[in-house]
Amino acid sequence: MRNFLASIFKKIASKLENVEPQPLQLCVVKDEHRVEEEPLVAISGEITEVEKRSPESKKSPKGNIPKKKTEVIPYKENPARDLMEMMEIPFLALSKNRKNPIIYESQDGRVKVKVSRHTGHFLASIYDWDIVLFVSSKMQEILNKGQDIPPRTLIVPRHEILRAIHKINGKKTDKDLEKALSRLQLTGIETSIRNEDYKYKAGFGFLDSWGYTKRKDIKEVEITLSQWLYDGICAKGALLRVNPSYFDLTSGLKKFLYRTARKHLGKNKDEWEFSVQRLYEKSGSERELKKFKSDLKVAVLENNIPEYSMDWVEKNRKALVIFKRSTIHELERQIEKFEKKQ
Repeated sequence: MRNFLASIFKKIASKLENVEPQPLQLCVVKDEHRVEEEPLVAISGEITEVEKRSPESKKSPKGNIPKKKTEVIPYKENPARDLMEMMEIPFLALSKNRKNPIIYESQDGRVKVKVSRHTGHFLASIYDWDIVLFVSSKMQEILNKGQDIPPRTLIVPRHEILRAIHKINGKKTDKDLEKALSRLQLTGIETSIRNEDYKYKAGFGFLDSWGYTKRKDIKEVEITLSQWLYDGICAKGALLRVNPSYFDLTSGLKKFLYRTARKHLGKNKDEWEFSVQRLYEKSGSERELKKFKSDLKVAVLENNIPEYSMDWVEKNRKALVIFKRSTIHELERQIEKFEKKQ
């Protein structure tokens, strides 16, 4: 039986050797506009290309439409926005687990603020405020398009919030987001700011409500701002753009220092100085002044907040912090403006 099969294979092989290769025609689609024939040859039952095309043959003939490349458009981050009057006065805790209320009164007595927590929750912190910066940017985007005033309730995909505030979309991050939203809702505020007609005499929170929508394909968060916060965001010229690197700061004190510099160093300001005592009052910190001063000096000497540089200066036995525009940031800004013009 084995000899019989061997003889059969020999006959088939001899016939294949005597068969002359016949050129075949195969249509190969090069792109959606052009169909070209390539000469192929059958050898031992396989179809292979006769020869590689020369560089000249790769050139498309005249009148032929070239194939379009697929353009990948990256996700464009909408710049975060901060509320100027919230950058001037302590409405937020610098730590994540503060229970004691924030009580502030300006030197002239005109501005008063009291921030307290709901039982079982901590005060809303400067870290939680990142969510409001994201919401403000969304509302600013609507205002920039010249549409009607933005709604007080926004529905946003959860992953979009986390991506904007530079958080990893994991289980722990999701829980942190929910806790932050709850603190923003349950923190109570009493203030004389924008209260000339006593409209807000009953007090309010940052959010009226929040919750997930019923969609199953994607997790969306529905956020309703308080009327007070909504009015502040919609006021003309009330928001300032925030550097994206701000969300990478892990120190509440450094976040406060950046917001202070951003608020007071306008386009025409070269530098601004504050006494340690004044910064202590503006921060609303619950630490002792001596400990706050020590923490502040370390942060200033590390000097790594976005856009601005800081100097620690002693004048007449008085410690001062001087904020200046960062030379590197200013250079990058000028280069970016030049590239846009080009």
